[in-house]
Amino acid sequence: MERAKRVLFLCTGNSARSQMAEALVNTRFGDEWQAVSAGTQPAGYVHPTALRGLAEAGIEHRGRSKGAEEFRGEPF
Repeated sequence: MERAKRVLFLCTGNSARSQMAEALVNTRFGDEWQAVSAGTQPAGYVHPTALRGLAEAGIEHRGRSKGAEEFRGEPF
């Protein structure tokens, strides 16, 4: 089996849009893609509105706000 492609969604706070993108890709395309997200200035939380929107779309997300440094040197 071919290894999944990886994608990094990068933004400032990593609290809403990039978290939603990560969850959507992993849920809808998880067989082909592995998504992660990070921020240049992580907020330290995932915004409740983002979690609510994902839940309304039937997606459970247990992500956390991460800094871009966590992924330094990793291939994408």
